[in-house]
Amino acid sequence: MSEPSSTSPLSFPGEVSGIGRRVVALLIDWFASMGVVLLLAGPGALGTSSGSLAVLGVFVAEVVVFTWLIGSSFGQRIMGLQVVGIDGTRLGLLRIVARTLLICLVLPPLVMDSYGRGLHDRAVGSAVILRSP
Repeated sequence: MSEPSSTSPLSFPGEVSGIGRRVVALLIDWFASMGVVLLLAGPGALGTSSGSLAVLGVFVAEVVVFTWLIGSSFGQRIMGLQVVGIDGTRLGLLRIVARTLLICLVLPPLVMDSYGRGLHDRAVGSAVILRSP
């Protein structure tokens, strides 16, 4: 999906979410992933490198599956957010996987454009918007 030039205004299918809601949603997803690993492997797993990889794996699986099925990760759903294509369509599975893996690299979400979209959203042509009631 090609991005419009930086001089042309984008028109999103809803109000683009601010950074605060997205950070809280990310923290909810991360702590939920830690909780799953804690339940499955016990408290000792969280302090190990294999436990950390397990948390990352659960995080990726949770974000991909929930975003693919309902358009929002667990944390995003709680925070009233939705991931959509910039044209308002739902993202396909490959775009969701690519977006999630870019989030795991940490830097792409931190580099934002003037619309508040991280590089991970720009790369797949998506935006995180406030979910309409």
